[in-house]
Amino acid sequence: MTQTLAVTKAITNLNEAHQRLNLKPTDQSDFFPEWQQVFPALSPDEIIKLDQLKARYRYYQADGAITESTVDFILVSPLLELLGLCDPPYKLRGEKYISIEIENGDTLLKGLIDVVVVQDDLWIVLLETKRYSFSVMQVLPQTLAYLASANTSQSFGLITTGEDYLFVKADLQTREYDISDKFTLSTCHKNQLQTVAKIMKRLIYK
Repeated sequence: MTQTLAVTKAITNLNEAHQRLNLKPTDQSDFFPEWQQVFPALSPDEIIKLDQLKARYRYYQADGAITESTVDFILVSPLLELLGLCDPPYKLRGEKYISIEIENGDTLLKGLIDVVVVQDDLWIVLLETKRYSFSVMQVLPQTLAYLASANTSQSFGLITTGEDYLFVKADLQTREYDISDKFTLSTCHKNQLQTVAKIMKRLIYK
């Protein structure tokens, strides 16, 4: 009899993700070059908009904890719009359910993705927005489960709290994954949201 479990309950840490999904962190230094390559240039208008988004986030952040829906509204949705991900050939899927069969079909994992970008069933970017003060690393195990349900050999994800950003790459043929450095809006001078946008462009338009 197949047992059905919620992803968030079945996979609560990296050890469980490694075991249940048969995934492991790679030891290859060149496994995830996409976040370190020469990136597409940003236009002057894009730079202005990204600086506005950072300033907007910090304006709301000054009042304390920001809810997930607020982060989506003031930051994530405008970022996706800026990158052209709301228009053809891309489609945004809000609150998309996924299912993964594991352990010889004895267990079915089910979960919910906050935002996923789809092009011909190819998952390019996944956004997990969590409440302010959550660490992006806390949802890495569940994000790996979501990426493991992709219909392609390689899939990419982006975990964000609004303030912090972490890219993930999974290869379902080798069963390996890797993560990028963490990017943050907490820096006073350099706007790392610009780097996040450049990496997203690289992943989307490669």
